Amino acid sequence: MTLRIIATGGTFDKHYNELNGTLGFSDSHLPAAIARARITVGVQLEQLPLLDSLDMQDGDRARVLASCRAATEKAIVIVHGTDTMKETAAVLGPADLGKTIVLTGAMIPYEIDNSDAFFNLGFACAVAQTLPAGVYVAMNGQIFAWDNVQKNKAAGVFQPL
Repeated sequence: MTLRIIATGGTFDKHYNELNGTLGFSDSHLPAAIARARITVGVQLEQLPLLDSLDMQDGDRARVLASCRAATEKAIVIVHGTDTMKETAAVLGPADLGKTIVLTGAMIPYEIDNSDAFFNLGFACAVAQTLPAGVYVAMNGQIFAWDNVQKNKAAGVFQPL
């Protein structure tokens, strides 16, 4: 089995700028995270433009859908910003691509201490290899169907509708 990981940005891939105290994008953390995880199945990493999910537009979601459609792999993990993960899942779910697609992300950037990014990535990679075809969100150690998930901003977790 080969696993495709698609990077779209989000908090997972943000870098902290020590000079001005802001978070922004540079290179993806995913190559380092994949190496650190020592994943033993084949991994194909595809990097789309890194965006904060609040900046994602319909065209960006169409690009994610096109990448999933074109992928030869049957298991796909999409690293995505948490604020609009549900909206992207709602584009992918009805497409019925016959693949297992798992969206995940992070509440705290990968490079910041106590980040949930590494755990969420590993969890998503595992479940993408075991779940039946469909679209899912994997966050906080839970799996949600694409059409039964919401982000609870007050609690900082994902939960069913």
